[in-house]
Amino acid sequence: MLSTATALKKIDSVAIGGFDGMHIGHQRLFSHLGEYGAIVVIESGFANLTPHQERERFSRYPLFYYPLENIRHLEGAEFVRRIREDFPQLKRIVVGYDFHFGKNRGSSCHDLTDLFDGEVVVVEPVCHHGDSVHAHKIRAKLQIGDIAGANAFLGHNYTIHGSVIAGQGLGRRALVPTINLHVSDFLLPKEGVYATLTRIDDEEHYHPSVSFIGHRVTTDGSFAIESHLLDGEVSVERFGAISFLGWIRENRKFESLEALRCAIALDIDTARRICGQMLL
Repeated sequence: MLSTATALKKIDSVAIGGFDGMHIGHQRLFSHLGEYGAIVVIESGFANLTPHQERERFSRYPLFYYPLENIRHLEGAEFVRRIREDFPQLKRIVVGYDFHFGKNRGSSCHDLTDLFDGEVVVVEPVCHHGDSVHAHKIRAKLQIGDIAGANAFLGHNYTIHGSVIAGQGLGRRALVPTINLHVSDFLLPKEGVYATLTRIDDEEHYHPSVSFIGHRVTTDGSFAIESHLLDGEVSVERFGAISFLGWIRENRKFESLEALRCAIALDIDTARRICGQMLL
């Protein structure tokens, strides 16, 4: 990635938008950027698929963040002037068909052709199996446990990360050992059990895993995000990331720890199969 000073001097094309998720529709916009392209993120504070700098994992282009609170008072012409000043070599602006900007969202993508003296590329809706791709649809899929659908729209596996915390200790004693995470800012998928890949600390690779999100209704009722590594225990210190591959089952209460243990064994078998298929 270019340094900020170098980038501002060389950038000749920008894609502008919220870009939460960095999904396949966003990637279509980025495909219109050249060698010296950049991404301008209008940061509303509501991004929860790729919050904060998480977006940077999904593009080779430098990202520049414009907090909405700092620019929402600008009229359309003032906003374009601001972009022009920030990127003096700018020749092309790329936006989606539903892009609005300026005070009270008063200007649309069509106004850019009058306000900007360079090329304006307006990208039409990107569809997957006839359904237009939008971040709100990805959120809806995650909230019903449709991991396959969410990942197809994203173009990558939905991933959350957070700090490692102590669990209740029951897994290691009576069930299976797990890594427990505290996750903030990310949208959590529906409560249940998932086939996943889990990365810990600064490791470069992910471990095949089975993960649980939800309230421990069979034991103490507390909320947990925990992951059991299928390839054995490893030393964990600070950080964990869970990448979702597929839905396994609903969260439910079992009559005994033995019944829960049997269900977990089945979950592990299912996760091994899904992970094996995904990693072929």
